[in-house]
Amino acid sequence: MDDAPAGGRADWLARHLRSAIADGRLPVGSRLPATRVLAGELRVSRGVVTEAYQRLGEDGHVAGRGRNGTVVVAAPAKAPPTVPTDPPVPLPGALFDAPPGTDIFDALRAAPARIDLSPGVPDLAAFPRAAWLRAERAVLRELSASAFGYGDPRGAPALRMAVADWLARNRGIRADPGHVVIAAGTAQTLSLLGQVLHGDGIRAVAVEDPGSLGARQHLRNCGLGTPPVPVDAEGIRVDELRATDASAVLLTPAHQFPTGVVLGGERRRDLMSWAAERDGLIIEDDYDAEHRYDRAPVPALRSLLAEHVCYAGSVSKLLAPALRIGWVLAPPRYRDALVAAKRFADLGNAVLPQLVLAQLMESGALERQLRLLRGRHRRRRDAMIAAVGTHLPHAVVHGAAAGLHLTITFDAGFRDTDLAAAALARGVKVQPLSWHSQRPHRPGLVLGYAAPTATDIAEGMATLGETVRHLS
Repeated sequence: MDDAPAGGRADWLARHLRSAIADGRLPVGSRLPATRVLAGELRVSRGVVTEAYQRLGEDGHVAGRGRNGTVVVAAPAKAPPTVPTDPPVPLPGALFDAPPGTDIFDALRAAPARIDLSPGVPDLAAFPRAAWLRAERAVLRELSASAFGYGDPRGAPALRMAVADWLARNRGIRADPGHVVIAAGTAQTLSLLGQVLHGDGIRAVAVEDPGSLGARQHLRNCGLGTPPVPVDAEGIRVDELRATDASAVLLTPAHQFPTGVVLGGERRRDLMSWAAERDGLIIEDDYDAEHRYDRAPVPALRSLLAEHVCYAGSVSKLLAPALRIGWVLAPPRYRDALVAAKRFADLGNAVLPQLVLAQLMESGALERQLRLLRGRHRRRRDAMIAAVGTHLPHAVVHGAAAGLHLTITFDAGFRDTDLAAAALARGVKVQPLSWHSQRPHRPGLVLGYAAPTATDIAEGMATLGETVRHLS
């Protein structure tokens, strides 16, 4: 108010209020301060504020609402604002015209499709909302005020205890809860570990080929090379791993992504020998080991050679990726550095979701959810296998015994990216196998079956069959 002329304070105030209404700082429906309150804040007489409100009322911008005060009812006419728009969704073919960039998965998720057969997505419609709400209420009833402050960057002690118990029961891993670090999914684990390894002088992490494009991108973002190591029916070729001269390797041994093979017993022993000889590090991504249907569980590598294995898991494939909750068990030599990296990244994950998840684990609700999902996923997997046999009879199916996806390979005179682009143009979203390969491979597709319904799976595979015939 010091800028207002001595004899024109009401005009000055009305002009500034009118400007605030026009640009949206005082939106239609908002209530202006009481005249006595605003006069006190501005240190003017109440008459100045009353007169300003009266002038706005005469203009039709505000109206008195009795006990509800003075309310903004209309904004001055003005040119429509320039609203920032989202970048245009690329045409289907554009997603597959060039090698996948760092934003390829964001772009693919944004691409509209009638049926989404993308891998790596659980049945999000099955999220246990009622159980989550019950657990959240139980947690909030007992939560102390101090628990809302900054916590341990390693994660909430209750969740670290629950995770240690979960891993012992489900993966055969004996872990001290004090050694468990809670992270924002395996993606953050790879980023944090990449920083730690780079700081330790490691410049490359060998990866399976074919292997996860997303995991490879996270490692490369940390300045690490990703030399490819072939995968066959028994898992990673350890003889080829030795030839890379790498001292660290990223594996998905329980259910290799994307081929679905299990690391065989002889390969496991050979891998253990490699780790001991090289003092090497094995990064074990146990991304969907709980989802198995036609085979017994295999022990985690961490349970066999803890001092050389960094174990990473999450609930992204079990509950929902949106929770951003995972865990990591690092070997002793990297444990403190990993905790430091987590501390400087974010001071630790949000505590309330951690405590709710701990409650679900301790109550048995998470294991009940897992049993429900296994039955549902098995039926959808069977539906996809049957549909592949009907509509793509010459395709070879890989990795059907466990997980949330199938990989199919085929002989064709076109690239798998051409098939993925043509399928998306027909409303079906898939990922080409070549995205996940650094070396030449047979063309193929990676197909998720956990999220779509059996009807969508059948329709999607029929569309893929028609697309293949059109391209052939």
